Amino acid sequence: MEKVQFISHHTEKYSYADSVRLALKGGCKWIQLRMKDASEDEILETASQVRKMCDRYEAVFILDDHVRLVEKTGADGVHLGKNDMPVDEARRLLGNGKIIGGTANTLDDIIMHCSRGADYIGCGPFRFTTTKKNLAPVLGLEGYKEIMEGLGKAGIKIPVAAIGGITVEDIPAIMATGINGIAISGSVLKADDPVEEMKKTINTTR
Repeated sequence: MEKVQFISHHTEKYSYADSVRLALKGGCKWIQLRMKDASEDEILETASQVRKMCDRYEAVFILDDHVRLVEKTGADGVHLGKNDMPVDEARRLLGNGKIIGGTANTLDDIIMHCSRGADYIGCGPFRFTTTKKNLAPVLGLEGYKEIMEGLGKAGIKIPVAAIGGITVEDIPAIMATGINGIAISGSVLKADDPVEEMKKTINTTR
């Protein structure tokens, strides 16, 4: 898992594909295409652009949610929310050659995903965020500390990325909790210069 993941979003100014292009240009090597409420045709159309862009920038391309579209889009893997298909079922369909990530809000969620064969975890939210509906309870720094300590005590080693309303200023304190990486979306697209914001984000995690 890369230290910085970008989760696609759209604004009045940028389309989903635009958001991915800007993140890649800024040096991001892990793209998750999340298009909630989009039709299958819209996803396939955008995914074909994203696959080409990720190839050009040698980045990993993860599709959010749609296990059955992974092969069609040529994605490197899938990220599954708590209400999506269980990780073990996705693994049976996709085999061991694809990356499978799971969304978690608690230590128990992570342990469950691990037992089902997840490759990495997106854990959050760090704080309130408007880019996601039906938000789980906010974790904050203390929440991440407790979760990472719990994983250590349980002897579980799986890459965990913090997610949810994270800005560049938050990164040093988040990384100090033992978290392995961060996933961002809105902070990049809201910046005056998204490419520079992504570069800054990546440099801050080093």
